[in-house]
Amino acid sequence: MIKIVRKEECTGCHGCYNVCPKKCIDMNFDEDGFLYPSIDSSKCVGCGLCEKVCPIIHTVEVENEPIAIGCYNKDEKIRMESSSGGIFTLISELVIQSGGVVFGAEFDKNYNVRHSYVDNIQDLHKFRGSKYVQSTIGNSYYNVKQFLEQGRKVLFSGTPCQIAGLKRYLQKDYDNLICQDIVCHGVPSTYVWEHYKKFIANGRRISGVKFRDKSTGWKTYSLQIAFDDGSSYKDIGNENSYIKGFVRDFYLRPSCYECKYKTLHRESDITLADFWGIEANEPELDDNRGTSLIFINSESGKSIFEDIKKNIIFKIVDIEKAVAFNPSAFKGALYNKKRSNFYKKYEKIEFDLLINKLIRESFKNKMISYFINEKLVIKRQLSKIIFK
Repeated sequence: MIKIVRKEECTGCHGCYNVCPKKCIDMNFDEDGFLYPSIDSSKCVGCGLCEKVCPIIHTVEVENEPIAIGCYNKDEKIRMESSSGGIFTLISELVIQSGGVVFGAEFDKNYNVRHSYVDNIQDLHKFRGSKYVQSTIGNSYYNVKQFLEQGRKVLFSGTPCQIAGLKRYLQKDYDNLICQDIVCHGVPSTYVWEHYKKFIANGRRISGVKFRDKSTGWKTYSLQIAFDDGSSYKDIGNENSYIKGFVRDFYLRPSCYECKYKTLHRESDITLADFWGIEANEPELDDNRGTSLIFINSESGKSIFEDIKKNIIFKIVDIEKAVAFNPSAFKGALYNKKRSNFYKKYEKIEFDLLINKLIRESFKNKMISYFINEKLVIKRQLSKIIFK
């Protein structure tokens, strides 16, 4: 029977939930808004499958030589609807045209995020665009296996820990499975997202969400929320309180602070990311409409790239230089000491006010620490002069 001793050691991947033959594992939210397995011991038969498929218990070291490529889709419409270069759509179309199925993260009717699947190109729009909240896997791993056993090609798109969860669940390799992960900063809390939606909606019903609207540019993207009364909310990303709290790590899942999957050597076939810093690396690919940085991690990934490259503008790049401006590719999120303070107050204080207050306090503390350190350095230097 699987036991979560430290919350940092559970990614919420749903592998144990999907594999349990007695269906005695439920995924329940904790007080911070993250899903964890809950076991009904009266139904458990002690088969040990839940432990066998846990990606944290059974980590895998990957030895490969990934190829980094800067690129974007030639189809400007798809590109502008995507977070970066629109490469996910090209891979997905390839799979669907072969009779396959695509799994990805979509908004449900309440604009929370869940994994589901589509087998037609018209529905791929559901999976396009970033979604800065943890996606609920549900029965997706089970459904993936059913399609694979039927001989259908499957593309599974998710975070690196979700890919690891799927691979441990399947317990064997499938030639008809393609795994595509993302360079992930971390996954925010569902409860915090729910609270923020209510704060912004102010009684209105949400009819659309874009975390990365490009109408203000790819680099200065906007969070945009539409409402059924025809009104909308729009805020530049680095000025928006939800995005600021996300990038400052106030409400990430505990496992994100000890992420075991941030590496340049990944289990996926293809990794997708924003090519941040492109103006310094490859300015000829930079038009501020979105450029992807992709890693080709396997022979399967190479084959896919060969099939889509006629539809993209691309250039092979130095992987070390390319990720210099995107440390989330290889480094976990830093635990923010203000996290517990945020959780104590976020339901009591107006969201914008709380985030800005915590940021100001963090800046103030940094400056105090800086001046204290500078003072100590000066004291040490003076003491050397005096006692020479």
